[in-house]
Amino acid sequence: MIKKFIYLEWKAFIRSASFGKNLTMKIIIGFLMIYFSLIFIAMGVGAFYVLKDMHLEPFSTINRFLIYYFLFDLVIRLLLQSIPVLNIKPLLILPFKKPVIVHFSLGKTVLSFFNWVHALFFVPFSVVLAIEGYNISGIIFWNLAMLSLIYINNFLNIILSNIDKLFIAFVVLILVLGGAQYYKLFDVTVFTTPFFQGLYNINGLFIIPILILIGLYVYTFKYLKNNLYLDAGLSVKEDIAETQNLAWLNQFGTLGTFLKNDIKLIKRNKRSKTTIFMSVLFLFYGFLFFGNSHQPAVMHIFAGIFVSGGFLFVFGQFVPSWDSSYYQLMMTQNIPYRGYITSKWWLIVIATFLSTILASFYLFFGWEIYLTIVVGAIYNIGVNSHLVLLGGAFTKTPIDLSNAAGAFGDKKAFNVSAMLLTLPKILLPLGLYAIGLYLNNKNLGLALVAGAGVLGFVFKDKVFSLIEKRYKIEKYSTINAYKQKS
Repeated sequence: MIKKFIYLEWKAFIRSASFGKNLTMKIIIGFLMIYFSLIFIAMGVGAFYVLKDMHLEPFSTINRFLIYYFLFDLVIRLLLQSIPVLNIKPLLILPFKKPVIVHFSLGKTVLSFFNWVHALFFVPFSVVLAIEGYNISGIIFWNLAMLSLIYINNFLNIILSNIDKLFIAFVVLILVLGGAQYYKLFDVTVFTTPFFQGLYNINGLFIIPILILIGLYVYTFKYLKNNLYLDAGLSVKEDIAETQNLAWLNQFGTLGTFLKNDIKLIKRNKRSKTTIFMSVLFLFYGFLFFGNSHQPAVMHIFAGIFVSGGFLFVFGQFVPSWDSSYYQLMMTQNIPYRGYITSKWWLIVIATFLSTILASFYLFFGWEIYLTIVVGAIYNIGVNSHLVLLGGAFTKTPIDLSNAAGAFGDKKAFNVSAMLLTLPKILLPLGLYAIGLYLNNKNLGLALVAGAGVLGFVFKDKVFSLIEKRYKIEKYSTINAYKQKS
């Protein structure tokens, strides 16, 4: 029976209308997986000696921060890891037993890259521990516990994936715990380190995470099996619709109509709401660079662009995919492309302006830092806003608005043309700012970046004409791409 399922999965892959794109993307993802695998292996081998050079006890230090490791892993899963499922509806009318369907679906998650990549850190690290004289049986039991905790996160991701607010809760939890520990208000590792260290020191303690994993698998199995009905877990949930007029936008004519549609789309759908949350998270991106002496000064403008451009990057890159569910209908109407593109541009500009105002807390680092964010906002409005709209003509990926997953993108959205358009978004301002730094004049670097943004704004009409022309060229291929649901 499992062999038949594998056969059906293979047929679904090679018969997909987007087989060529999927194959290309899987090859690229394969190289990325190799890259990150090598990074994990290097960290596993080098962590012991790096920590030892820092005059820290390596094993206990790793155990101290494992709580953050697993919490961060769960957040990444909730954000990026898709849940491998079968196309269940056709199988329900065939002589397949439901337990077999559920076991196979859960089994697919076991082979996920998000699970086995952790072994590339823990196994080399454990080998180094064994070489350095640590108790081998304790290391084996510790590894079994780590493996169990990894798969506990895997099944938690399945159970919690439909509860949007929990993702936010875990992110806030990490920020609160990390901030409290950094400012020495509360150190959660004081309570968690003895448990993780005990998995090595105390005989039999490793059984606890294994039993929790077994119990969680049984619960997940029963949960999916009980909802394996067309009128239960697979049915489409219906919500009560709310009417929102937004009549004040009528004064802007066609532009106001498009803006009303976008505002309603953002407020009513899971995926778009997630982009708003991610835009807020981008506001704190600067803490990784500002005030960090280990980062090169040229990266300040990089941070400034991302702090003010969160909405631009997570929402703007999928224009017009946000409207994919009714794009064909739109194209049958007498809708000017210029008005459509302009409405998206104004939405990005307003969000960038608001982000810049909200980021005023960076004044704590000084006027120069906040000026960098303002300059980044000018560049985003004048240049990057045009580039994301132009890139949208090549990114023909239909979006499921009811699904909050994939806020950073979709693997099917990969396109060489769109990828090339991302280079000026980052490399050009870095290069301009680097010129000022090379001449020992940061203000000159900021002026060059801001000047590029101003020039983009001055030539907005000409740029919009080029974007409009490209959208018209790509019109029918975009419509055809949005028809593909597989």
